[in-house]
Amino acid sequence: MDTFDHGQFIGQTLYSSDDEKVGKIGQVYLDDDTDQPEFLTVNTGLFGMNESFVPAARADVTGDGVRVPFTKDQIKDAPNVDVDGGHLDQSEERRLYEHYGMTYSERASDSGLPEEGTGLAGTTGTTAGTAAGTTGYDHSAGHDTSGPDTDHAMTRSEERLDVGTTSQEAGRARLRKYVTTEQETVTVPVKKERAVLETEPLTGENRDEALSGPDISEEEHEVVLREERPVVDKTAEPVERVRLGTETVTDEETVTEEVRKEHIEAEGDVDDRR
Repeated sequence: MDTFDHGQFIGQTLYSSDDEKVGKIGQVYLDDDTDQPEFLTVNTGLFGMNESFVPAARADVTGDGVRVPFTKDQIKDAPNVDVDGGHLDQSEERRLYEHYGMTYSERASDSGLPEEGTGLAGTTGTTAGTAAGTTGYDHSAGHDTSGPDTDHAMTRSEERLDVGTTSQEAGRARLRKYVTTEQETVTVPVKKERAVLETEPLTGENRDEALSGPDISEEEHEVVLREERPVVDKTAEPVERVRLGTETVTDEETVTEEVRKEHIEAEGDVDDRR
């Protein structure tokens, strides 16, 4: 710590071998004998509540963070170790090195940062018996494992349907006039003449007319009978006007669409007070 500013790595983003963001570096554990970085801790899991140990020997510092030759799953699945008084004993160190497929020996480690501060380098798999941890950042603050530091809360978002209307042509209507033929029956009063046989007595007024002919003879007399017959004529006349117009009616239609919603769940020993 008196040679290198190891605190500059606290809070930087740790990237895995497949260039995935693992989380923020929380602490740097130094070898007690060489005072060189031995392990880094990275905050993983939901809200960064889990802390995983990663060997510092193969770490490489770049402009956007620190990269290690281990996969993200390998780092997240690292064994949980007991830190007694800020130190790791040799059995815990051995477990960690074996998990990452690195050899372990009990001689002093020469891993660590070069004086120029361009990267974490050193002999692979050599550690001292114990390592002391430096002070990490404040775990009471919120830390986003995939990006910058945040506060204690996480924002949940969801998609909302914004439904409106648009006018478009739905069809066309037209007026068409055509002719049909129907039977129509009308009752018409008609007058007809018919012959009526009447008798009248001889009177002084009609006596001369009655005796003007022979006394005995054969005679015929006829009258013309007339009658009315229906006469049909057709006249076209306008009866009404028909106009094509439009009116607006309001219906209801149901719109169904998929929306995405974010959900937040907690991992670990958390009292859910929502």
